[in-house]
Amino acid sequence: MTELLYMEDSYMKKFKAKVVKVIDNKIYLDKTAFYPQGGGQPTDTGVLRKDSEEFKVEKVKKDENGIAHYVNKQGLKEGDEIEGEINWERRYKLMRMHTAAHCISAKIYKKFQAKITGNNLDIEKSRIDFNLENFDKEAIKENINELNKEIQKGAEVKISYMNREEAIKDPEICKLAKVLPPQIEELRIVEITGIDRQADGGTHVKDAKEIGKIEILSMENKGKNNRRLYFTVKP
Repeated sequence: MTELLYMEDSYMKKFKAKVVKVIDNKIYLDKTAFYPQGGGQPTDTGVLRKDSEEFKVEKVKKDENGIAHYVNKQGLKEGDEIEGEINWERRYKLMRMHTAAHCISAKIYKKFQAKITGNNLDIEKSRIDFNLENFDKEAIKENINELNKEIQKGAEVKISYMNREEAIKDPEICKLAKVLPPQIEELRIVEITGIDRQADGGTHVKDAKEIGKIEILSMENKGKNNRRLYFTVKP
């Protein structure tokens, strides 16, 4: 099983690892700091280096063999010692977006008791879908303005782990409308001090202040009880 370095340190830009399997242009490592696409968060990109040769990592996904790093050319083989490097500019923007999404979902949940029905993060704009019957856009804008004031004061982001049975009893932790997969026995909890606690497997900033300012781009009705909010972070 691949050791997921990003789970404990989202700020790790470089790491050393060993190639454990190669299938065409898919490289599997014994450990990785690359985040694989999933949970609404896009894949990391970057490079794998073997001596002086670079292999561009174009996407990373989970499959039946583990964490697949899709590279732009062949040449790596099982047993090779490599250095991986994340595209940090992309990763850090996604970290800011992801922590912002948690802050927004917490604010909307506390105000309207609305759970998340879908989400998609990206470096330019992101979206969150809520199961919300009444869509008071002015009230949401007002709540996001309040949230920005809280964020600017700073709030430490902490990582911990909790037994599944204990976690699902707490609605503050499980804000997703869909049920968590039963095979997950231990949940990784991301806590934004004083703002949010939520089960999550993605990458985040160390302090909410790093988010910058959350800017609402648009809000849409997407059918019965389904509301969509687009946002970005500045600068």
